[in-house]
This record gives sequence, C-alpha cells and structure tokens, in this order.
Amino acid sequence: MANQDRKERIQKFLDMVDKSDNIVFFGGAGVSTESGIPDFRSVDGLYNQEYDYPPETILSHTFYRQNPEEFYRFYRNKMLCLTAEPNMAHKKLAELEAAGKVKAVITQNIDGLHQLAGSQKVLELHGSVHRNYCESCHAFYDAEYVLNSKGVPCCEKCGGSLKPDVVLYEEGLDNQTIQESIYYISQADMLIIGGTSLAVYPAAGLVDYYSGSKLVLINKTATPRDSQANLVLQESIGELFGKIEM
Repeated sequence: MANQDRKERIQKFLDMVDKSDNIVFFGGAGVSTESGIPDFRSVDGLYNQEYDYPPETILSHTFYRQNPEEFYRFYRNKMLCLTAEPNMAHKKLAELEAAGKVKAVITQNIDGLHQLAGSQKVLELHGSVHRNYCESCHAFYDAEYVLNSKGVPCCEKCGGSLKPDVVLYEEGLDNQTIQESIYYISQADMLIIGGTSLAVYPAAGLVDYYSGSKLVLINKTATPRDSQANLVLQESIGELFGKIEM
C-alpha cells in the first residue's frame, strides 16, 4: 500500500510539472550531494581530527578575518569540489528552462553546477566559489587560482588578499538577489523546493512569498514546512527528476 502511495505521489509530481509553465526551483545542499559534494554540516570523524573548530565557525566573517590561513585550509579542502559534475536534477532543470517551463533556479549552493548543466537564470543566494576578488584592487580570480595557491591567496597585480564571493556567516545576503528571488517566487505557478531542510534563514523565509497551489517539497528528511506543501516527496532528487520526460 505504501509503495502504491509513493507511485501516486511521484506521478502527481510529474503531472504537475507537465501542466505548469512558470516553475521556480529553490534548492539546497541536497541537490549537490548527489554530485558527490559533501554537505559541510555533516561532520564526520575525519573532520574532527583535522579541524579545531566547527564548520560554522570557520565559515564566519570573524574567523576569516582573524584566521585567514586556517579559513583557506578548510575552504580548499571542503568547499572547492571542482571535479564535481551536474546530476540529473541539474540537467533536467536546464532542459525545463530551455523548454520555457522553468523561469528561475534559486540556489543556496555555491558550486556553480546549475550553470555547468546549462541553466541560464540562476540566483545564487550564497554566492559562488567561482568568483574571487582582490580586496584591494577588486581584480577577479577563478576557483582554480585559489585552489592552486598556498596559504592566503594574493592578487598578482597588487599583492592584496583575495576573498571568495561567498556569503559567510555574519554577512548579509545580496539585496538584489533576494529581491529577484522574491519576484520569481511570487509569480510562479509551481514552486519546487529540493534538497534543503529549510532551516537557514533568511533564505528559508522566501517560501512565504509563494501564493500558488503547487508547492512541492523534495527532501530525504522532514522539513518544518511539510504541512504547508501540496506535495511532499522523500526521494532522491536526481532519480525523481530523471523521471521527467521532455
């Protein structure tokens, strides 16, 4: 009986996608874990042996300023997964956008996999590892430059320190990105939320701007917003999106 219910839920999702032409996707770390990028909140034993501070501390603005070398040791080791490839969720979202059905992808991830898969309208709430800037002259450097540098990466032009264009703890989100996200969510006829526990604010609060009747939550564990959703699926997001036929 449970298996039949699961099949019906999956079919309902596929039908909703088929009948929608203004879809917005809002995704978190669970979208990228299926591409082999670890969720840094999942602290393992090796992590505890290697670092003296929790990830949230290392990825804070204060820690970055006070301990830049330790920040970059963690950042290179845990945040720069440059060999990762888009999975089926990334690919299908790009296909749905090309078909005119998906209007925007809003992501909490900083890995750039949506763009690598071909998505054009990607709103990166927390920035991107692929953009790094000199804090003195604002020269641009890519992720490979940071990965291959030693200690605190320095600008080749002026010698200034580089800072990743990612939103650290204690830093505010980009206001224009927030406003665009609110616009697309408020206009959507279908909002798909995937791979996020909806625990990190202010990003999680964006859900409140959706007023339609096709709110779908896809996550392997329960979220605080499950009761508000029109459909909840505790599925692999890559496998689920792989069932969408174009």
